[in-house]
Amino acid sequence: MFEPLLQASPYSLRQAEKEARLLPGLNELTRFHYEHCAPYAHIIDAAWGGLKEARSIADVPFLPVQIFKQLELSSTAAPTMTLQSSGTSGQTPSRIVVDAETADRQSRALVATFRPILGDSRLPFLAIDTKDVIKPNNLTARGAGVLGMMKFGAKATFALAPDLEVDDAVIRRFVEANRGRPFLIFGFTFLVWTKLFDHYADGELDLSDAILVHSGGWKKLEEKRVSNAVFRASLKRRFNVEKIYNFYGFVEQIGSMFVEGPGGLLYPPNFTDAIVRRPGSWDVAPEGEEGVLQVVSLLPKSYPGHSVLTEDRGMVVATDAGQDGHYGKAIVVAGRVAKAELRGCSDIIAAEAR
Repeated sequence: MFEPLLQASPYSLRQAEKEARLLPGLNELTRFHYEHCAPYAHIIDAAWGGLKEARSIADVPFLPVQIFKQLELSSTAAPTMTLQSSGTSGQTPSRIVVDAETADRQSRALVATFRPILGDSRLPFLAIDTKDVIKPNNLTARGAGVLGMMKFGAKATFALAPDLEVDDAVIRRFVEANRGRPFLIFGFTFLVWTKLFDHYADGELDLSDAILVHSGGWKKLEEKRVSNAVFRASLKRRFNVEKIYNFYGFVEQIGSMFVEGPGGLLYPPNFTDAIVRRPGSWDVAPEGEEGVLQVVSLLPKSYPGHSVLTEDRGMVVATDAGQDGHYGKAIVVAGRVAKAELRGCSDIIAAEAR
């Protein structure tokens, strides 16, 4: 199921065909995790009435993302690393068990998703982060993001010192060495804004050759009243950078990335999809109605993360619009859900797992 979807152009499938191709693989993953992860089997039996064949992707049982903070769920006998969410101070991070097969799926999915933007050649790579963020055996979401994007880099340069202060000399050397050819800049959105953007004045640094990819940290920027439109316009004015791509993703389903495309909307690639649900009833919300995002994916084999109810609000804006070859759903992510809306769902399901 996974391989043919990976080989196709990532946004090439119309929604009906996409769902028809995803459904057998999602059912297969539900069965696999039911047979290999006892707590997941308990959840399916108690909260979902036992193992069943879903008739649509909306019928695939989901886990609330909070459960990965309460339980370490694993379906593999050969874990190779554990990923952690970046959570704010005082919060318990999610712990995601990854084995070699799942890591390989995530890596190839990442390459397929970004190939339309970055091409097949490895680009000079500037990370708006410190090299200390990469801890091979216990990666945070930030570290996993940097490590994942390094696959597209010919050589990685880190723009920040260990104390997260901007290393101006390093940045200027990198930009000058790569002038006149494309290069990749990646960073978490909040770091790009508070470190790179805030450090320079308008016109002080020319990044017109850059492709800037960023994600995460939007909650802090919203507090500063920096929207995606303001972010893009401000970086264009300051650095003369035109190619800016936001993406949505989360560590509990790493590798499933919705990259910004036509109209500034986010597009799930062929091997993932998004469903919007009404808080409380958890019914599927129609196109144009905001609700809680559920994300399904064919990537997770080492843990039961193939169908996750997130903590994010979102909306399906269009389906099969076809602009610039982008079919399937086009979505917006509107921010975090109020914790009270999810707590009941999460607590009930977590209790069933014990």
